[in-house]
Amino acid sequence: MDWQDRIVTTPDTLFGRPRIAGTRIGVDFILDLMASGWSSQRILDEYPQVKPDDLQAVFAFVRDCLKEEDFVLKAKAAEGMTG
Repeated sequence: MDWQDRIVTTPDTLFGRPRIAGTRIGVDFILDLMASGWSSQRILDEYPQVKPDDLQAVFAFVRDCLKEEDFVLKAKAAEGMTG
């Protein structure tokens, strides 16, 4: 998916944070909802301005952002997470 059509940033809206085009719903807000246990369907039901393609674009955007970063999980940090 080409998220550039659906995820935008403008300096005067949400302090320039990435958001779904045509809304004031930030990418981070959608991720927070999902991390809190909301399903995609619940988001779509509660926020009718958000479309299924918007949710897919959020994940494609985050995927591409993560591809640009180097993440190294240190052994000590991994031990703390599993034990």
